[in-house]
Amino acid sequence: MTAVALQRSGLVTFGESMGRIAADQIGLLDFSRTCTISVGGAESNVAIAAARLGADVTWAGRLGRDSVGDLIERRLRTEGVQRQITRDDSFTGLMVCSRRTNAGVRVDYHRAGSAGSRLTPDDVGEDLIRQAAVLHVTGITPALSDTARATTLWAVRTAQAAGVRVSVDVNYRSKLWRPDEAAPVLRELATHADTVFAGPDEAALVLGIDEAYAAVETRKPMALAHAMTTLGARSAIVKDGPRGCAAVIDNQPYVQAAVPVDTVDPVGAGDAFVAGYLVELLAGSDARTRLATATRAGAYAVTVPGDCEGLPFRHEIDTFTAAEDVAR
Repeated sequence: MTAVALQRSGLVTFGESMGRIAADQIGLLDFSRTCTISVGGAESNVAIAAARLGADVTWAGRLGRDSVGDLIERRLRTEGVQRQITRDDSFTGLMVCSRRTNAGVRVDYHRAGSAGSRLTPDDVGEDLIRQAAVLHVTGITPALSDTARATTLWAVRTAQAAGVRVSVDVNYRSKLWRPDEAAPVLRELATHADTVFAGPDEAALVLGIDEAYAAVETRKPMALAHAMTTLGARSAIVKDGPRGCAAVIDNQPYVQAAVPVDTVDPVGAGDAFVAGYLVELLAGSDARTRLATATRAGAYAVTVPGDCEGLPFRHEIDTFTAAEDVAR
């Protein structure tokens, strides 16, 4: 284990961080002559975004003893993220991103059997969880392996028992597990959450709403947010992309419009949104401020290619209101 002296951290998160290889040209991957190598992973994205916004944050996880693992550890250190890292003899996972057209990003994962998938409770540690103000987890980690799933459930139970706020981003990934496998696990995570984030389809999955038969009204973001709070969370935020978000926070409904921007790369937007919300939560800000910062952070992130490259700093988010502001 890398020897890093841990200080008390406001936000603690853990999961798999990967190398990100992205084709620089639009079109078939066959014809891309250059690629950009960077870092990806939902939890490390949240950690970096929160650190850039001024929060005290720790990321825990497993990395291989390889050059990609070295890259990830250096990036986290450079970004001011405290680290609890186990290095093992497996490989660090990879994601390969390409654009067949300008309409979206295709992501292929190479992570089965990776170091990150071998996560155990010892890699996180009860002391790290107990010292946090907020523990943030995603629905990606329990999809990686049986041990990663057990670790995620252990962590949220440990946090809840210690009086640590639990944040859960559903983050369902169809390439990692089937809906019928994911739904009961994601639902259990949501029952331990103080704050839960989900897209409309993810909320419907957790709630067991059948897309084929559900009434349109029950699938509207505000209705979904209300329904999510019945699982036990004090706050439920339904992220709805360019349409903004709907939230129920301490029994009060809120709607927050998105900041209009030209999207360059949507990957990482949800992580930036979550980080913006949690940083304001840690600061004691009111619900409207949390949601405003969250939507600004998410909008800012999509204007730059990459998972974490476009995540904003505090001075940027405080003045950002529209697409043209990015160029100032």
